[in-house]
Parts: sequence; structure tokens; C-alpha cells
Amino acid sequence: MDVVVLLVTAAISAGTPLLFAILGGILSEKAGVIHLGTEGIMLIGAVMSCIFFIQTESLVLTFCIALLASAALGFIHAFLCITLRANQIVSGLAITLFGTGLSAYLGKAVAGVALPVSIPKVSIGSLEVIPYIGNIFSNFDLFIWMSILITVLLYFYMYKTSWGLHLKAVGDSPSTSDVMGISVIGFRYVHVIVGSMLMGLSGFYLIMAYSPNWIEGMTAGRGWIAIALIIFARWNPLYALGCAYFFGGLDALGFRIQLFEIGIPSYFLKMIPYVATILVLMFIGWKNRHKPSIEPKSLGVPYFREQRF
Repeated sequence: MDVVVLLVTAAISAGTPLLFAILGGILSEKAGVIHLGTEGIMLIGAVMSCIFFIQTESLVLTFCIALLASAALGFIHAFLCITLRANQIVSGLAITLFGTGLSAYLGKAVAGVALPVSIPKVSIGSLEVIPYIGNIFSNFDLFIWMSILITVLLYFYMYKTSWGLHLKAVGDSPSTSDVMGISVIGFRYVHVIVGSMLMGLSGFYLIMAYSPNWIEGMTAGRGWIAIALIIFARWNPLYALGCAYFFGGLDALGFRIQLFEIGIPSYFLKMIPYVATILVLMFIGWKNRHKPSIEPKSLGVPYFREQRF
């Protein structure tokens, strides 16, 4: 049973960066803006966190810097897609390429430097007394609890508040929303930027808690997995929680299998989450081939007031 506890704990830890990134993508896409810049923003969040923590050793300041850096890239993406009405896919790819290149350049000076960081654990006594489950909860750090809290808050925001209904309207029919007095431009800007901040928080957690030293390209495709899991989660934050932990478990499982020296090359074990992503997308596409799409109906479509339908 101890092995199960360790595996579940590792799955949650590995899935937390994915969870932040998925939630950020859901926010952006529910507003009708495709965001393919996840990988680049995660890398910028990670490298800026590494650089500023080495200089300041302040977890709070580093957290704020990661959010500001990712918000800046989110603003660029929003400006290109919303104000200039550029192609959202091309803009997102440009953000990823820019973030990847800039992070590689900035990270040269700190590559391989171990960060003396200690993320505080948050213990909840009433939960820790539960056998086995308590052992899992006792290993949760501050940002794991934060990710769960953000997930729940986003669910209530999107499905239980009038603002969430406005967000759905903006993503489905921006022209109707505009007629009803909803600021389509404002909603899209805010949700793209906040979504980007969550992606940057993913990079922050990745380097500050999961792997505390900078390595070029350390996200290793997690941003692309997060984009795919938005579809798997059906744009629902609660489903995103399960998806992130499931794929985090696959990542952790591949690492744990290596410890048993069963003779499978590590390269194949590292492929498990990516192969699973492809298989899941194939399954979803086949299962829903005769069903109407549940994605926001105006996803990827630029909007301006003079537009006629």
C-alpha cells in the first residue's frame, strides 16, 4: 500500500503543472481565443522564476515575477488576436517559439544551478488521520492546494455565476453578447491574460517544486499535452483535475518502472504520456464523431462590431 501512496502522491505532484496549464487554456478558449502559446509561456515562467529566485531567494517575489512575465506574453497574444485580429493559431505558435528561444537565451547563465527552495507543506489534521489517504494529503504543498482551490473556484465562476454565463456567451456568440451590452473585447482580454498567468504559474511550479533546476526545454512538451487535455476535459475545470492527475500518474509511472530495471529503454517509458495523449484524442474523436461539438462555437473566430452574420 505504501507503493500506491507514493505513486498517487507522485501523480498529483507531476499533474499539478499540467493542471495549471489546462485551466489557463480553458479560460482563454471559453472566451473564444485559441491559445497555443502554452509551452512558451510555461518556459518563460520557469526561467524567470529560476533567475529571480537565485537573485532574491524570495518565494513571494519570484511568484509575482512569474505571473507578470506570463501576463506580458498573454497581453501580446491578446493584442494580436483580439485587437489586430491576427490568426490565433499562428499567434500562439509564435508565442511558443518566442518563449522557447528567449528562455533558452536567458537560462544559459543559470543552467544546472540547484535552487535552494523549500515549498511549505500545508497540513490539515482532520484529513491526515484517515488511513492511507491522510498520508497522501500530508505530502501536499502550498501550490498543490492552491491548484485545487483555483479549480473549484473556476468551476463555480464558469457555471454558477452570471459572469460565467457572460463568458460562455462571449465564446459562443460574441455578436449577441455585444448587443446585450457585454464587453466582448474586455472579456477576451481579461481571460486570455489571466489564462496566460496560470500557464506561467505552471512553469513556476515546475521549476520551484517539481524539478528545482533550470534545463533548456524542461517542459518537455507538457504545454502541448495540456492543450490536448483541454479537449479531453471538455472545457470543464473539474474534469481537468482528473485529466491532469491521470497523465501525471502516467509520467510518474514511467519513472517508477525504470527503478525496477526491467530492461525497457527509458526513452520508451518517457513516451508513455505522449502516446496516451494521442490515443485519448483518437478515442474522443471516434466516440464523438456523430455528436455535435461542445467547444465554444466562436472559438478561433475574430470579432469586431461591424461584422455581420
